[in-house]
Amino acid sequence: MKRAVSVSIGSSKRDKQATFDLLGQTISLERIGTDGDMKKAAQLYQELDGQVGALGVGGAVLGLLVDQDWYDLHSVLPLVRGVKITPVVDGTGLKDTLERQAARVATPLLNGLPKRVFQMSAVDRYGLSRGFVDDGYESIYGDLMFTIGLPLAIRSDKALKRIAKLIAPTMARLPFHWLYPTGEKQEVHTPKFKKYFDWATVISGDCHYITKYMPDDLSGKIIVTNTTTSRDREIFKAAGVKYMITTTPVLDGRSFGTNMMEAAILAALDWKEPVNYGKPGNYFHMMAEIVQKLDLKPVLQEL
Repeated sequence: MKRAVSVSIGSSKRDKQATFDLLGQTISLERIGTDGDMKKAAQLYQELDGQVGALGVGGAVLGLLVDQDWYDLHSVLPLVRGVKITPVVDGTGLKDTLERQAARVATPLLNGLPKRVFQMSAVDRYGLSRGFVDDGYESIYGDLMFTIGLPLAIRSDKALKRIAKLIAPTMARLPFHWLYPTGEKQEVHTPKFKKYFDWATVISGDCHYITKYMPDDLSGKIIVTNTTTSRDREIFKAAGVKYMITTTPVLDGRSFGTNMMEAAILAALDWKEPVNYGKPGNYFHMMAEIVQKLDLKPVLQEL
């Protein structure tokens, strides 16, 4: 049996372990949350180094990939600095391949409603947001709203890339908890920017962002997200959400994060090389081929 472990700086309440078959191997997939304790997370990475097939970075990302430009997040890199043997991934390999398919799953569900997507944050899931652009959606991006608190909507892919090039180098050096809720902060509901949720027919992006900032009423909306638990589904259902699309498969009642699924794939492949998203070589091409080989697709659930 191969083992893949995601060490997350998110809430330990979301911890889960599942066993499944992948690429002819039996994989034990496990999430360990540290409730925002980055020192504990760094210690766990070191303890697991060389003991598991692959490691996933949960509740954070190692950097931002926007239109093939990579920006290291300097506040996150110390988490994995002590890892010397086991490959470490944060899900970028699947975000840039599998997640691009999500728009094509959502579109048939609109039944004549306008193609409007509110992308909570696009710089950390550019493949997902780009899939909607390619499918003809009108998009509003919440990156400035939810990452640095500016009440400014970004309304085009061109503007997103221009702004990303301007602010990503600065964002990359900010403390990560300034950019993203960690630990118990993930559980606090603070509705913001309701008018953009109302405008959209599809709400897309990180599940923590959506559940933290969404209004109480999302009647008839389509949610495109990931790393969902039964509690998340209950929250969406209570708000009137009609459909939920998860960008990774549902295993044992929940969808695991892209970092966990990417780590599982590397464990199944017995992958030994370090993964460098900034200098990927043919890594993304390889990951796209595996997504196709496994016939991985976003999963639709009616709520």
